[in-house]
Amino acid sequence: MTERSEGINEHSTLVVADVGGLNPRFVAGRIGFYVLIAVLLAFFTIPLLWLATAPFTSDPTYQVGVPDFTLDNFTAILEHPYALPSLLNSLVLAVGTALLVVIFAALAAYALSRVRIPGRDALLYALLLLSSIITGTAAMVPLFQLAVELNLIDSQFGLILILTGGLLPAAIFMLKDFMDSTPKSYEESARVFGASPLQIVRHVVVPLVRPGLATIAVWAIANVWGNFLMPYLLLSDVEKQPAAVIMYTLYTEGGQANLKLLSVFGLLYSIPVVLMYLFVSKKYGFRFHGGIKR
Repeated sequence: MTERSEGINEHSTLVVADVGGLNPRFVAGRIGFYVLIAVLLAFFTIPLLWLATAPFTSDPTYQVGVPDFTLDNFTAILEHPYALPSLLNSLVLAVGTALLVVIFAALAAYALSRVRIPGRDALLYALLLLSSIITGTAAMVPLFQLAVELNLIDSQFGLILILTGGLLPAAIFMLKDFMDSTPKSYEESARVFGASPLQIVRHVVVPLVRPGLATIAVWAIANVWGNFLMPYLLLSDVEKQPAAVIMYTLYTEGGQANLKLLSVFGLLYSIPVVLMYLFVSKKYGFRFHGGIKR
């Protein structure tokens, strides 16, 4: 019994010694991990803190500080002739593009999901690859020439069509996964009762893939909301330009950033997207699968 106790004690001593020998390395690793997380959080948090405090500071700088809570900056942005109308222009462009992208992507994804076409998967990957390589910047010249030929220069509707065409390939690729996960038995039951293909899509498929449609809509709105190049090229009338372009003009005569206007405008520019994300995330959630588990 004594020998067994001595053996257990000796083994425990060795284990403790071994663990104790690893503790410094383990602690150093954990400290390094938390330091890295803290640096990353600071990297993303400090600009947000500046955006939340600078609009309420009478003389904002590039540093984050406690604001003196003035509303003079908001009064100045309200007096700007194009600031608030540009937000409405951004809303029109974003919502219009999102509606077209969701409608066309849903129809195309449903067709590609249900109809067996030779080379279907290769076509999807080719569309996704080409849309990733040939971006708006790379296709700037032909798109501008196309807009000139179709008389779509300085037209918000023309810009919506061009933005929709750029977003459709990736939207179809993402939405097809949602379509593949919906049970076909529901559609067959509706077809037995005489429903047309469009009625099946509207009344059967769409309710099942609402999380996917919401995801595509938010993704499209976010892409259009922050797009600068295409509106800058195709919209010469300042009254039709969106907020991303108008923000570029909020500089002093000497070329310095007008922080009073930029801080307030940046806050107003960010709020709609944040509210939209919170609403859709709470109502539908962002998940890449269909609405029915089989």
